[in-house]
Amino acid sequence: MPAADDPVLRRGAARVLYANWTGTSTVPSRGLYPHQWSWDSAFIAIGLRHLSARRAQRELETLLGAQWADGRVPHIVFNPAVPLDAYFPSPDFWRSSRDGAAAGAPADRETSGIVQPPVHALAAWLVHLADPEASRRRNFLPRVYGRLKAWHDYLTGPRDLGGGGLAAILHPWEPGMDNSPCWDAPLRRIEPAAAGSYRRADLDHGAAAERPTDLDYGRYVRLATDYRDGGYADAGTRHPFAVEDPGVNALLIVSEHALARIAAETGADPAPHEERAGRLTAALVERLWSPDDGMFLCRDLVGGELIAERSVAGLLPLIVPGLPRDLVDALVRTAAGPGFRLGEIPMVPSYDLTAPVFDASRYWRGPAWFNTGWLLERGLRGHGRTGAADRLRGSMLTAAGACGFAEYVDPFTAQARGTRDFGWTAALSLDLLARDPAEEDASHGAVGSGLRTRSPVH
Repeated sequence: MPAADDPVLRRGAARVLYANWTGTSTVPSRGLYPHQWSWDSAFIAIGLRHLSARRAQRELETLLGAQWADGRVPHIVFNPAVPLDAYFPSPDFWRSSRDGAAAGAPADRETSGIVQPPVHALAAWLVHLADPEASRRRNFLPRVYGRLKAWHDYLTGPRDLGGGGLAAILHPWEPGMDNSPCWDAPLRRIEPAAAGSYRRADLDHGAAAERPTDLDYGRYVRLATDYRDGGYADAGTRHPFAVEDPGVNALLIVSEHALARIAAETGADPAPHEERAGRLTAALVERLWSPDDGMFLCRDLVGGELIAERSVAGLLPLIVPGLPRDLVDALVRTAAGPGFRLGEIPMVPSYDLTAPVFDASRYWRGPAWFNTGWLLERGLRGHGRTGAADRLRGSMLTAAGACGFAEYVDPFTAQARGTRDFGWTAALSLDLLARDPAEEDASHGAVGSGLRTRSPVH
């Protein structure tokens, strides 16, 4: 197991983050993902704070600077210097400044029109903790608090399409787990876009066997096209794909708790945020908990039923503070069981190992990802499961060094999959190395209020 001060791994992670820095933000990878991605930037800021708290603040400020007037934080902020054919869907597909004008898209920059999981308030709080005095000098938290509040208001307002208090996703790209088997059934309702109407740039940088299929991709394009052509409207519009995802809502809850801490730091009232976190937690349990599965499931809002697919998203509510103890116990049993084998294999898979459609290589249909592992490590530690958290931390750090900070890995062998020198893999490895687990306050581990850090990497 790498030591907490492993200099080789720390230097390697720092090298990736420095190489992927553009001057205002960090690309996930120079080839496959040449723009700024929303939840990537949040995770990257969490690691970047150990190198430069100022740069980590800039990461989040750049992203939030592209926020729409309705509160949404777009999942991509496009770099105008990057050629249009370097990535698809490109700015000329989304046409945000024109087709998103009614929803308040910025007129001075191009973005996508969909969103990604709300990790941002958690990231902002952790970045503040890295250097509170510098943060206060720059008024970092006062400057981002209003934007983060508007972001959460959007998710709990126009995106509460099920009426039960949870945020809904309208596209498989929104939860970040693009081609999870959880979306297979809802996607069957979608007629794919014609194959000749677009060109997949992702296959220029990744093996086809590790990427979504052409059929799935065609359905993604169709959904994005229809959402764009509808002016990116949410409530009051019929959506053929609408799902409540436990991972998205768990991150919203944790970020709402973080937003309460940000509010208190800035002199605002934290009570509304804690109250909303409580309501969201109750709704999460009521609407998405499956006692028979011992985990949370996605809910298809079109069909009205829980989706009988067991993905790692259903374990992520372990990060929620105050989750009922019996649910925590059940989630830990499920994570350690045959479907995910926490503690038995190097990394926690993105999908149930025992399911017929499990695939150890294809994107979110089985490979292990470092951001979900990082979240599970925090959740385990926050609920006092320090032994399991320590083992997961050690296996993640070993895998990160061995795979060249890959985008994702085979959960059995930790063999690299996807692109290499991936931003959040490096950033979250750096965060795991910089934190001393023995010094963390377990009662606040889910949001990091008791966090202490080692010296920055120079």
